[in-house]
Amino acid sequence: MDVGRSFTYMFEDQDWIKKILIGGIINVIPIVNFMSSGYFIEAVRNTAQGRELPLPEWDDFGGKFMKGLMAGVAGFLYMLPIMIVVGVTVGLAAASASVSDSDAAEAVAAICPMIGYCLMFVYMILLILVLPAATVQYALTEQFGAFFRFGDIMAFIKANLGGYIIALLVALVAGVVAEIVGMIACGVGFLFTMMWAMLVAANLLGNLAREAQPAPY
Repeated sequence: MDVGRSFTYMFEDQDWIKKILIGGIINVIPIVNFMSSGYFIEAVRNTAQGRELPLPEWDDFGGKFMKGLMAGVAGFLYMLPIMIVVGVTVGLAAASASVSDSDAAEAVAAICPMIGYCLMFVYMILLILVLPAATVQYALTEQFGAFFRFGDIMAFIKANLGGYIIALLVALVAGVVAEIVGMIACGVGFLFTMMWAMLVAANLLGNLAREAQPAPY
């Protein structure tokens, strides 16, 4: 995994300006932006297969939309458990506050939301660590169920833990850089920078997958 190259490889595509600009425009349009997620998944898959260049073409919009939609549905399902837990704790707090003015009820009303939000914080950290690996598994197989093959996901993370953590941290740095540069460019720069950051992350994850399992997918 060449971290330095992940920041610049996309500029070697002769059509990089067009591809990144199209992606940037699509990325800011609600619902339609599922296509940019699909583009990201294709970039991960291509890189894992040793084809990081040229960048994916902006064709088969329906296919890209469906891949992005599947990723969005998977993300929602991943979030659903903690949404339910937080909802239950907030509901218990509201119920306790309404049925009694006792000290015990007030304590429950105060503690339940704190427990819920603490659990949500821990869960979100775990989600940040797990969901990218799950997305890699989906990119390699193009099977929705791959998002939830937790044995494969955890095996991938454990086998490549050092590189995986580096990839996540570098992708985070790219995202921060993209936001800063985008704001400096009066917001218009976001059309380029956020798509650039997505391609950085796609390259890092794709190369990590290729090195972990060099056989063709």
